[in-house]
Amino acid sequence: MIFIYRILINFIFLISPLIIIFRLLKKKENIKRFKEKFCFFSEKRSQGNVVWFHGASVGELQSIIPLLEKIGKNNEIKQILLTSNTLSSSKIIKKLKIKKVVHQFFPIDTNFLSKKFLNYWKPSSVFFIDSEIWPNMIFNIKKRNVPITLLNGRITKKTFKRWKSISRFSNNIFSQIDLCLSSSFESKKFLTKLGVKKVKFIGNLKFSQSENEKINIPNNLKKIIFKKKIWCASSTHNNEEKFCGLVHKELSKKYKNLLTIIIPRHIERVNKIEKDLKNMNLIVHKHESQKKISFNTDIYIVNSYGQTKSFYSVCKNVFLGGSIINHGGQNPLEAARYGCNIIHGPNISNFKEIYKFLKKNKISTQVFKKKHMVDSLDKLFTKKISSKKIKRKLNYIGLNILKNTYKEVNFIIKKNEI
Repeated sequence: MIFIYRILINFIFLISPLIIIFRLLKKKENIKRFKEKFCFFSEKRSQGNVVWFHGASVGELQSIIPLLEKIGKNNEIKQILLTSNTLSSSKIIKKLKIKKVVHQFFPIDTNFLSKKFLNYWKPSSVFFIDSEIWPNMIFNIKKRNVPITLLNGRITKKTFKRWKSISRFSNNIFSQIDLCLSSSFESKKFLTKLGVKKVKFIGNLKFSQSENEKINIPNNLKKIIFKKKIWCASSTHNNEEKFCGLVHKELSKKYKNLLTIIIPRHIERVNKIEKDLKNMNLIVHKHESQKKISFNTDIYIVNSYGQTKSFYSVCKNVFLGGSIINHGGQNPLEAARYGCNIIHGPNISNFKEIYKFLKKNKISTQVFKKKHMVDSLDKLFTKKISSKKIKRKLNYIGLNILKNTYKEVNFIIKKNEI
């Protein structure tokens, strides 16, 4: 099976110039940095120990930021290599400026490029995040006797069934992982069945919180926000913005001073979102626009990365996207940490256990149709929020998960210092 995989990945490598050109046109690649995916590195390796973390995109990397902040204080570690696959994640990391961290894009997983990557960076320990499984890279890491840890390991039932359908191949890959710290009990069960030798459940790292969170709302926007009835639609996907536009129109019949804030999951879609909403006769303002925001604005679109927490700090009613469409939902914990009431659609398979926790604490509501969303927001606009209690509870859970995860990770790093 590895032979077939290598044929397929080599084919992708051959057509990758066309894929890169297409992605550049769609503004999904950095024109100066896409070469990193072919192992033309833009950062230099430091002398000494390099610890490597890899996550697919924004959500995965944000989940380990509190952990990186703690690891960065270790004097024995000279460099922390952080890799990801997406442009959006690189922009988030650039804004954070975490001590000792350098970011590179993950290479195409051919046998040749994965060896070239490892020859250059020579990591002393490797941590993959969530469900990032790359066979060639994993096999080549193990040939160097470097330990592999799967952090916040997550496998959905659907993904588990896919891996089980090629059980010999999947067992060969997953058995290379030395330790998995799973994000849920369900994932622990699935990962054990797939062949990971040692699986521990400490808790979902997404409960933890960065020590250096910055809140920044422009003064001109603050003046309008405090005079408006506001709600936020966060991490929205295609068609969900139109859905939110319809909800806004319905609510505005009752609330004349309504402002809806939309934070799309992928900001390269902003121009299309703006066009769609304007076609609904809504007044739209973009966050990074040079124009002065009008008091009559209906929809405020956030078209830059790293702003979500700032808006959660002032907006106490949040709809989490990726849940009306069949995507599996987005992580609601960040909004919950700011004491927000959370609304979501029925498709939340990616965060089942988290939503179960939020529902138990009466801070999340599930909706199915526009009317449900309108009715829910109408009730929430008049509801008193007891955010302090839930914030304390989440902070306590997050601190314990972070402490125990750091203990495991630090032990692995120290054990494998060169």
